[in-house]
Amino acid sequence: MLGLTIEAVRPLDAAAMNQARELQARLTKPAGSLGELEELSVRLAGLSAVCPPPLLEPAQLAIFAGDHGVHAQGVTPWPQEVTAQMVGNFLAGGAAVNALARQTGVTVTVVDVGVAADLPPADGLIAAKVRHGTRDMTVEPAMTRAEAQAALEVGIQTAHAMIDGGARVLLTGDMGIGNTTASAALISAFTGREPGMVTGYGTGIDAPTHLRKVEVIRQALALHGPTWHGEPASDPVAVLAALGGLEHAGLVGFILGAAARRVPVVLDGVIAAAAALTAVAIVPSSRDAMIAGHQSVEPGASVALSQLELNPLLDLGLRLGEGTGAVLAYPIVASAVRVLHEMATFDSAGVAAKAEE
Repeated sequence: MLGLTIEAVRPLDAAAMNQARELQARLTKPAGSLGELEELSVRLAGLSAVCPPPLLEPAQLAIFAGDHGVHAQGVTPWPQEVTAQMVGNFLAGGAAVNALARQTGVTVTVVDVGVAADLPPADGLIAAKVRHGTRDMTVEPAMTRAEAQAALEVGIQTAHAMIDGGARVLLTGDMGIGNTTASAALISAFTGREPGMVTGYGTGIDAPTHLRKVEVIRQALALHGPTWHGEPASDPVAVLAALGGLEHAGLVGFILGAAARRVPVVLDGVIAAAAALTAVAIVPSSRDAMIAGHQSVEPGASVALSQLELNPLLDLGLRLGEGTGAVLAYPIVASAVRVLHEMATFDSAGVAAKAEE
């Protein structure tokens, strides 16, 4: 499935992008006056290979959930049980992301790809557990290659199922106590940046815990791949297996699945940014399907988005995760497409265009 997905990812369609630029030039506004929305609409036309691109509704958020063996290294004061407890909160509709999703009309689905606990069946839950959490990456690879590929395929299948069900835009979410540690490790490996430059305070840890977190990431990098810095993309699935979480692998597959179907995927914060780097290392043109929803306060997110050359739509000081930033950005992304569908042109509105200079 991964091989077929990789083969299906195609570059942006130049003809559709040119049509979108020409249409933007004829709409009843000064050229360029909608700023970033104009370039976003052009890229979305190129992604869908049609101008105007399909309206981006309905929208589906997938929260990939998994636990982390590196939790044993004291990288967070939060108990691992919180992952399963927060999944229950999502399913009950009581989390921040649920409130924001109700406001923006986004459907929320949780994908259990690696929660350490056994979760009871529930509406809105996809049970696709690959294993009960990852291993401790400071001792051994977090996943075997087979486990990483299985989690990738969970993400691909989730993307296909949502798109087959009518979704026209996908949003990334995540839950996993300890996952900012794995994210920083992946970002360090894929960018070559020193762990101290990409590791943040996650759920609000204190300074000693932060220093511990940075050292843990250094240990993992030294154990698994001292040669990754400078050439990390030679085997990105191996990097993902060694350092990532099951939810990272699910998100990578989710992104690649969206790209293969030419459907945009709105990224949330640092966990999604780490997954996006991995996806681009696997298939460079998958970047074309990605939209950075917001600028997380986690330093690794800034490093990752800079390398991906993605400009975040929002900067609200968010660091919650769950998909909150992606959900908040969704109406902006949808608006960029609606403008192409519904704005009048100078000719159709009988409005005089700017005189040629």
